Amino acid sequence: MCEKPPVVGITMGDPGGIGSEVIVKAYSDVLGFSRPLIIGDADVVADAIDVCERSLSVDRVNAVADARFAPESIPVLDLDNVDTLVRGEIRKEYGAASLEYIERAIELAQASEIDAITTAPINKQSTKLAGSNYAGHTGMLADYTETDDYSMMLVEDELRVTHVSTHVSLREACDRVTTENVLKTIRLTDAALRDLGITSPSVGVAGLNPHASDGGLLGNEDGARIEPAVERARNEGIDATGPESPDTVYVRAARGEFDCVVSMYHDQGHIPIKMLGFAGGDAVSGVNTTIGLPIIRTSVDHGTAFDIAGEGIASEQSLIDAVKVAVEMAGRADK
Repeated sequence: MCEKPPVVGITMGDPGGIGSEVIVKAYSDVLGFSRPLIIGDADVVADAIDVCERSLSVDRVNAVADARFAPESIPVLDLDNVDTLVRGEIRKEYGAASLEYIERAIELAQASEIDAITTAPINKQSTKLAGSNYAGHTGMLADYTETDDYSMMLVEDELRVTHVSTHVSLREACDRVTTENVLKTIRLTDAALRDLGITSPSVGVAGLNPHASDGGLLGNEDGARIEPAVERARNEGIDATGPESPDTVYVRAARGEFDCVVSMYHDQGHIPIKMLGFAGGDAVSGVNTTIGLPIIRTSVDHGTAFDIAGEGIASEQSLIDAVKVAVEMAGRADK
């Protein structure tokens, strides 16, 4: 008897964005290796089916157990929280709706009713209007699951990066580069790579300053803060190397020298990933994974794209890739 694939709860994201469209376009693909349950608004998904000109229908369900996962219909756990749909606009009610999708997904994951969560993009301005102080999904997921140590891992082909800090100013990001924070991120990175099936992971650690301070000529942060963290990680048995010059370490990782690069701040890690994922044109790819959580969460690595919302032209590739990673992690979590 064949084992059923994992149930992945896919949150719809901001109703005014492209989330529902990429879900519709990706559904047939992800159904081949997962049981995708959409957590959102059924009417918005139905509108996206029309926009994308797909021969699908919406199967409104009230519970996970009711979902049929049929090829001709998309199961939607219908929160019915969108009164009027206008694509491409920042709205308080859309921010509130997208937050509700995430909350429900977390509840279902914690109750083991779904095996993983994959999130479509939310709009930070909309969620702020709705009263949220979170800069994105990551902090919200950590707080709701009472997780203290967590990080963001981005995946694009052979390149993986994690971050010591993400959505803070560059000034604050530099202050967050402490030995303890860097060591914590190295530990989380090593554990996440093992969850992905890499039995002996190698971790490259990027420096903070140009050329990793060049022996102290360009600052002392790398030697004083990052180097001790790498040494402690190595003493714990982690194959960590660094601090390495930030302008070359990502190329080395993409060529296979490292399984992941620990980045010191948001743009340092995001730029190489997005150069790879977005350089191909319309088929935007890339996966965002929150590591350190007691539940599995992956995400697309793009935003709500209000400028093209409602046109049916948004690429679904990042969502397909995100569900694949969620399924892989869910499968290993069961072992």
